[in-house]
Amino acid sequence: MADIADKQEYTGTRFENTDLSDQTIRDVVFEECTFIRCDFSSGVAARCRFINCMFMQYNLSLLAVPETRFSGTEFNGTKMTGIDWTKAYWPRFDFYSQLVFKECILDSNNFFDLSLHESHFESCRIHNADFRQAELNKSVIQDCDLTETLFMHTSLEEADFTGSHSFCIDIRENKTAKATFSSYEALNLLRVLDIRLSD
Repeated sequence: MADIADKQEYTGTRFENTDLSDQTIRDVVFEECTFIRCDFSSGVAARCRFINCMFMQYNLSLLAVPETRFSGTEFNGTKMTGIDWTKAYWPRFDFYSQLVFKECILDSNNFFDLSLHESHFESCRIHNADFRQAELNKSVIQDCDLTETLFMHTSLEEADFTGSHSFCIDIRENKTAKATFSSYEALNLLRVLDIRLSD
């Protein structure tokens, strides 16, 4: 286990069972670091950088991320409720910020108007999240529960929703060209068209 100090750089460091709940870290760079079973709930990561890092069984609920950048970061089995990703740092032209979420809880997350192309959401619970005006082109959103999650003017072209369910996507208000959906759930896309289906 390693301690975390402000304005430091950590490369290849393993952080395990670290308790940072309700604490603030500033101007820290993490590169290829691993975080296991740590608690950063209700904390603040200000102006930090996470580059090719991995979080496993972590509690990040209500974490504030002002001006913090995530590049090639993966989250596994992590609780992440109530995070406002729009406060993070997202370069205008950026092809390296793809995020990976596997078996995570992402309830009430805010991804409004963010470029998340080629990101991965696999086997996640994503309730009451906001993807309005976001770019999710070529993203993988598989086996996810998307109950009450918002999609409006969202770019979903070539996205893969295989196995995902409980979503409400208006195909008139979102870009869905070449997107993939499971056959049964694809019927939900027709609800907004005011048509009747027969067997």
